[in-house]
Amino acid sequence: MNLHQFRFVQEAARRNLNLTEAAKALHTSQPGVSKAIIELEEELGVEIFARHGKRLKRITEPGQHVLKSIELIMREVGNLKRIGEQFSSQDSGTLSIAATHTQARYVLPIPVARLREAYPKVNVSMHQGSPDQVAKMLLEEVAEVGIATESLADYSELVTLPCYEWQHVLVMPEGHALAGKERITLEDLAAEPLITYHPSFTGRTRIDQAFAARKLQPRIALEAIDSDVIKTYVRLGLGIGIVAEMAATDEELGKPPLLVRPLGHLFGQNVARIAFKRSAYLRNFVLQFAELLSPRLDRQLIAKAMSGHVNDYEL
Repeated sequence: MNLHQFRFVQEAARRNLNLTEAAKALHTSQPGVSKAIIELEEELGVEIFARHGKRLKRITEPGQHVLKSIELIMREVGNLKRIGEQFSSQDSGTLSIAATHTQARYVLPIPVARLREAYPKVNVSMHQGSPDQVAKMLLEEVAEVGIATESLADYSELVTLPCYEWQHVLVMPEGHALAGKERITLEDLAAEPLITYHPSFTGRTRIDQAFAARKLQPRIALEAIDSDVIKTYVRLGLGIGIVAEMAATDEELGKPPLLVRPLGHLFGQNVARIAFKRSAYLRNFVLQFAELLSPRLDRQLIAKAMSGHVNDYEL
């Protein structure tokens, strides 16, 4: 048995048992993938996949155990590579970050710039996606670090730690009817056309839950994954916007300026989290980046979490 066989089995499982897609992802031929999997099954003496003709139909019970072992082996192979990179070149390499648009656009620029100052030979690869996509990029080792508000804590294969709290804010044009209200209510918002995030992004679930708890039906005029898009349509008069507070600083509001009102009293506080794949080997500059991201994070805390001794801590 060899690592190529392990990769082929792992990729076939990831691609919903589609060997053609697995072969494309691995830059090889479909017959070569099929042959390698069969050879591994013959060597192990068990079927990893049940078949219908030449097609894979499902993962067998012994196959589930084989896949778990392969996952451990491939994880440690990745760790060996990172250990080699760490000690052969202490101050260079690539930091791969997966993040939602809001994190990548508004939160990460300063920590990334400071990391580059400290490690000028480190390249940064930024991957953007939904929270679930961020989690999957970590699991598939496309990224070493993930940052998002939703979903990350739902994956047992990830170690997650809270970074910082944030609240939603209301953005509206100057002269809007709500501009003079000292304390905005859910009823006020429900009466207006709203522009806010897609349901899977940036704390939208808290917004929906708050309206549902009061049996109110908000008038969602437009949904987006990008805070800049929300602010653009607010300026065009399509409605008032609900965005993350980090997207509503003075320098981000632009012209014409938008008025900002806090909504934490309506939707509560959200927690942005950092995540790593469980048991991954984290290089020095990865730990340095985490410390730059949040003063609450330090390498000792991360080391404890990665070893299973810390699941969370209070913000």
